[in-house]
Amino acid sequence: MELNLTFIITIFLIGFIGSYISGMVGIGGSIIKYPLLLYIPPLFGLAAFSAHEVSGISAVQVFFATIGGVWAYRKGGYLNKSLILYMGSAILIGSFIGGFGSKMMSEGGINLIYGILALIAAIMMFIPNKGVDDIPLNQVKFNKWLAAGLALLVGIGAGIVGAAGAFLLVPIMLVVLKIPTRMTIATSLAVTFISSIGSTVGKLTTGQVDYVPALIMVVASLIASPLGAAAGKKMNTKVLQIILAVLILATAVKIWLDML
Repeated sequence: MELNLTFIITIFLIGFIGSYISGMVGIGGSIIKYPLLLYIPPLFGLAAFSAHEVSGISAVQVFFATIGGVWAYRKGGYLNKSLILYMGSAILIGSFIGGFGSKMMSEGGINLIYGILALIAAIMMFIPNKGVDDIPLNQVKFNKWLAAGLALLVGIGAGIVGAAGAFLLVPIMLVVLKIPTRMTIATSLAVTFISSIGSTVGKLTTGQVDYVPALIMVVASLIASPLGAAAGKKMNTKVLQIILAVLILATAVKIWLDML
């Protein structure tokens, strides 16, 4: 792949925009960067990435983007350690299975899985969850085994597309487990970081990572993710939910239109 200034700037901006938004709304950012990496480079006359390359780059980038986000949220009681333990352990197992198994899938198969996950997440984000933000952070309770079971399923699907699964974890935490928005954002970043370990190892061991664009995306992530997290702390929780819902819906529509 030809390495020039246009290529470096394009990949950096994709990583920066995606990581800023990911830090703000509590996702790893693949829900945004996956379609951007697929469709933006060809618009500038650059070589197009394959679905396997995009999922590999995304997996590595998410690993570093979530580190920055979690670090920014480490104070204030936003991180639910019990939820991180149960969902993180389950999603790590699932994401490794998905990341390793994706080598045997076709590009069409990877895109189909991504489209299904995005559609489910979009539907969940529009289910009302009134009163969830009225719960004090130190009084939050949840079904531990339901959380672990759902995280395992999310990990398998997300590992396949290199997405770490935060775009599904967030609606699950909000709608199913009834976790307050800011705790959901912070905790989902921590769980996503754990998930990205499995999917990143799976992609690296099967040779699905293009190292140069991955490195550019990592640099962008480490700069932008903490900035996004800082902005997210100051925003109204309803605004944060709307932003995430619109992003997920738009991505789901785009992926399905391309497949149909």
